[in-house]
Amino acid sequence: MSPHTFLLYLATWLVVALSPGPAVVLSVTQSTKYGFRSSLSGIVGIQCGNLFFFVCAALGLGAVLSSAAGAFTALRILGAFYLFYLGARAVMRSFRRPESTVPASAGPAKNRSLFLQGVLVQLTNPKALLFVSALLPQFINPALPAPQQLTILAVGTVVVDLLVLSSYAYIAQRGLRRLQSSTAGVWLERVFGVALMFFGLRLLFARK
Repeated sequence: MSPHTFLLYLATWLVVALSPGPAVVLSVTQSTKYGFRSSLSGIVGIQCGNLFFFVCAALGLGAVLSSAAGAFTALRILGAFYLFYLGARAVMRSFRRPESTVPASAGPAKNRSLFLQGVLVQLTNPKALLFVSALLPQFINPALPAPQQLTILAVGTVVVDLLVLSSYAYIAQRGLRRLQSSTAGVWLERVFGVALMFFGLRLLFARK
């Protein structure tokens, strides 16, 4: 893989990472509710999901999932309901907790929960796996060893994704503090919760 090809891949993935989706909304939601540092747990979980996608792509499991309509549908429905559940829970909790612009602190147990949320949101999105499986071959040089190239692309993907999602999470928390409104945090949580529910419904009715 030439440096030009690698940079082209990074630019392509940067556009993908910047596009609002479940991962972005989850990172922002966790940041505004539990703080930027705690949201990093969820972001790391998302990257674990990305790495799993690369392993699946290397093993050809993306093509298997694409041809297995039943497995694809089951995973898509599971992912859709999980996103809808996270969104609905965020909305309902916003009506029960005290109105405050200060994110609640998250302990080790909660950080593990945020990490698991990130992993599950990413892994239960079969369209993401199919996208990765379709994208990678365009940047792989068949004349060179594939494992080394996939490793380089995986590292680049994780670095770009970490930077983008961390930036979204940091900006969201800083923006919440600047609003200086007693209801800002509550309404932002509701908006992000509705956004997660929307992505869940969109995934539910999505086609390959």
